[in-house]
Amino acid sequence: MASQSKTSVHDFVVKDARGNDVDLSSYKGKVLLIVNVASQCGLTNSNYTELAKLYEKHKDQGLEILAFPCNQFGGQEPGTNEQIVEFACTRFKAEYPIFDKVDVNGNKAAPLYKFLKSCKGGLFGDSIKWNFSKFLVDKNGNVVDRYAPTTSPLSIEKDIKKLLDQN
Repeated sequence: MASQSKTSVHDFVVKDARGNDVDLSSYKGKVLLIVNVASQCGLTNSNYTELAKLYEKHKDQGLEILAFPCNQFGGQEPGTNEQIVEFACTRFKAEYPIFDKVDVNGNKAAPLYKFLKSCKGGLFGDSIKWNFSKFLVDKNGNVVDRYAPTTSPLSIEKDIKKLLDQN
């Protein structure tokens, strides 16, 4: 298997909700918050609401939120990509990109998620525990931190600002 080792989030190509390839190197110079999302979770309202606020407030300074729907936790993201985008954009005014539904754990976990978990296992071990786990990535594509599903997006705003202020 000839695989070149990936050293940053920018080394990955993922699918958007319409099935198009998105080269994450296009986000070089941006601070990224990568989140596995779900439409029918107890954490959905608070997370989607706060992610929209964070994005609105900091997108012009270089924040991008990358949302990856996942149905691995209690079947709480059963819809099609089209339904998921409609839900997030209509109900929560999500203006940030929503990608193809992925697995974040197990043998079929998306390569990006395998990489994120290998960079930041921490207290959570290697697996993602639930919907709305968050990874903070600096402008160079390095995984800086990982936050629990129950961590409020607004509570990590100070960490995001710190990265946005770095050259």
